[in-house]
Amino acid sequence: MTAAQTDNSTNGRAAIPAHVPADLVFDFDIYNPPGAAEDFHLALKQLHDPQYPDIFWSPCNGGHWVATRGEDIHRIFADFEHFSSTRLTVPKSNAPPVPLFPIFADPPQHTAYRSLINASFAPKAVAGLEAKARALAVRLVEELKPRGKCDFVVDFAQHLPIEVFMSIVDVPGSDRKQLLEWAEGMVRPKQPGDVHITIGKIFEYAAQKIAERRKSPGDDLITKLTRAEVGGRPLTDPEIVGMVSLILIGGMDTVVTAMSFAALFLARSPEHRRQLVESPKLIPKAVDELLRRFPIVNQGRCVREDMVYKGVSMKAGDMVILPTTLHGLDERAFPDPLKVDFNRPTPMHSTFGNGPHRCPGSNLGRTELKVFMEEWLQRIPDFELQPGGKIEMRSGVNGTLYGLPLQWKVG
Repeated sequence: MTAAQTDNSTNGRAAIPAHVPADLVFDFDIYNPPGAAEDFHLALKQLHDPQYPDIFWSPCNGGHWVATRGEDIHRIFADFEHFSSTRLTVPKSNAPPVPLFPIFADPPQHTAYRSLINASFAPKAVAGLEAKARALAVRLVEELKPRGKCDFVVDFAQHLPIEVFMSIVDVPGSDRKQLLEWAEGMVRPKQPGDVHITIGKIFEYAAQKIAERRKSPGDDLITKLTRAEVGGRPLTDPEIVGMVSLILIGGMDTVVTAMSFAALFLARSPEHRRQLVESPKLIPKAVDELLRRFPIVNQGRCVREDMVYKGVSMKAGDMVILPTTLHGLDERAFPDPLKVDFNRPTPMHSTFGNGPHRCPGSNLGRTELKVFMEEWLQRIPDFELQPGGKIEMRSGVNGTLYGLPLQWKVG
């Protein structure tokens, strides 16, 4: 056993099951890897060191398997027949008290619930939201430009994608801060028990919004769910609460972090900024490459039945964690994976998952990243990190970036 983590007071260490051989056991906390506060992605990249097998068992967080290579991560995401989405995080005791559909369901059940939200994130809907995102991006950048500095996370990233998302569900901007705090509590809890406390608050908020829509319907996604049917029957209140809660959590975290990591990279790389300023048509490819290089999600699957996967014996109920970062940074999948190359052929990565559960908001996320780069670089083409400014990262179900102090010349 290799000790990659020495403080085990809060990571729910489990006994090693009888079916797990000793040579596949590595004491690695996937939600809190050493070095994550300095570089979240490189902290996980160390799992590609020769000492780690492609699939290993960690006793942390209740005990689970970890897939470290892109081929397996991509394959397991899509293989719902052997790897179920009814459990997604570890320890399994952190699961919400009711399923958050559609993400906690497998086909064909998943398909029925997923169809209820697809239209809100379809290309036609995203095209309409792009204009809203662009107008907001222009306003935000124009307000920030004369200041010569900002905290990108707080002043830009926590506004652009979130305000666009909030228009989809029609919740007031005054709720943004609270929703951000709850999303943080779900994907990066400070204590294991915090997840249940936080999900209770989100459920209560969702139920309140559902009641409001029933009283005063609108054209938003929450209203549509109150009128939706699945299997020829109306959705139950717990089903609607779960779906609305999932949408709220998902809309508050991932794109904010993806945008912040993209801005951090561009602040550190004037050559790449210059490429995009001189060739704006390259921006869509840049979006794909930055998504490949800086994934953030550590999602899991639950083994359906006893099986052997690539020589590894797995038992029904075992959890397998799939760090999307390890696909994007896998040298077996991408030559020189740590290098950002905007001319790289369009990569097939797992940043948005794979298979039936591929993120429904992926098109919107890509669009928002594209709009950010187009409008920011047009107005602030040269920027850098503020000297001495604090940049902190954290891991969890999702990695994140706290604070990104930037500066640029005015005039």
